[in-house]
Amino acid sequence: MEQNTTINVKQVIIDPSALGLFGLAMVTLDASFQKLGMTTGIAGILPWAIFLGAFAQIVAAVYDAKHNNTFGATAFFAYGFFWLGTGLTWMISNGVFGPILQEMYDPNQLAVAFVGYFIFTLIMTVAAIETNKLLFIIFCLIDLLFLGLALSTFGIAEHATHLLAAYAELCIAIVSFYGVAANMLNKQFGYTFLPVGKPFGIFVKGK
Repeated sequence: MEQNTTINVKQVIIDPSALGLFGLAMVTLDASFQKLGMTTGIAGILPWAIFLGAFAQIVAAVYDAKHNNTFGATAFFAYGFFWLGTGLTWMISNGVFGPILQEMYDPNQLAVAFVGYFIFTLIMTVAAIETNKLLFIIFCLIDLLFLGLALSTFGIAEHATHLLAAYAELCIAIVSFYGVAANMLNKQFGYTFLPVGKPFGIFVKGK
C-alpha cells in the first residue's frame, strides 16, 4: 500500500530591515551635509549613493520579497533604484558620459522624477500608518524631502525649498539610524530594547 508523505521545509531568512535602513541612513546623511554646505560636490557622495543608497536597499528588498513583505520590498526596491537613477543623473550632468548627453541634460526632467517619487511616497506614508510609528515618521520626512527637491529643482522658492530638503534629509538619516539600532538590538536581545511604536490602527477593518 502506497502512502503519500508531505514534508514541509521551512526556510529561515534574515529580516533585512536593519540593512535597508542603514543604507538609507548613510546616503541621506552624506547627501544632507552636502546640501547644507558642510561638504562640496557630489563625487564623494556617488559611491555611497550606489553601494549604500542603491545596492544595500535592493538587497534588503530581495530578502523582504522572500518574506512576502510587499510593503518592505516595494519601498526598498523603489528607493534603491532611485539612488541608482540619481547617481546616473549626477554623472550625466557632470559630463561623465560625454558632452553630448551633458548638453542635453534638463534639470526639469529630474524635478518631474522628484514629483513622481513624492506621489509614490505619499502612498507609502498611508501604508506606513499601519506598519509602525517609526516608519511613518521616516516616510513623512521623505515626503518633505521630495517636496523640497522638486520645488527647488524647478526653481520655486529655491533657497527655502533647498533648505527644506536638506533638513528633512538630515532628519531621515537620524531617525533611520535609530531604526537600524531598534531592528538590530530588539532582535539580538529578544525583547523591545528600543520601541518603534505600534500601528495607529486607523485603517484596521472593523474599527
